[in-house]
Amino acid sequence: MDWTDFRAAAPGLAALAEERFGAYRHHVLATLRGDGSPRTSGLEVRFVGGRLWLGLMPGSRKAADLRRDPRFTLQANPGDGAGMGGGDVRVGGRALEVGDGPAKAAYVEEVEPPQPFHLFRTELTEVVRTYVEGDTYLVAQVWKPGEPVRALRRT
Repeated sequence: MDWTDFRAAAPGLAALAEERFGAYRHHVLATLRGDGSPRTSGLEVRFVGGRLWLGLMPGSRKAADLRRDPRFTLQANPGDGAGMGGGDVRVGGRALEVGDGPAKAAYVEEVEPPQPFHLFRTELTEVVRTYVEGDTYLVAQVWKPGEPVRALRRT
């Protein structure tokens, strides 16, 4: 499922997630190295044409990671903590590289990234929003394809 599918299935959570990703330019991407250990690195993300895209510098280690194993987690930048009213958001899924063609051309027209670059489209397997409710609960809203949004509360 792509971001458009997620937005249709969970519009409220999708709007909050887009707000969190839109609040800052840089976020944190987690990929898997060849030995299976995690790699975290900074990244800019874009929502173009109803999809969440990952644009990466040519020859970057994170691009090589995703080419080898497309699984990723993307953590929205929490900023200084003062603007966390929308909660903390992370997205998990698979990132699949897009070669030259109409999708990449549309992305280039909209974003005007430095050339050359790697472009990955995302397929979502999970979106999680974590926030504090009142002074009592830590709440995790969890969405997975084909399931309704679940809210898990802890004191």
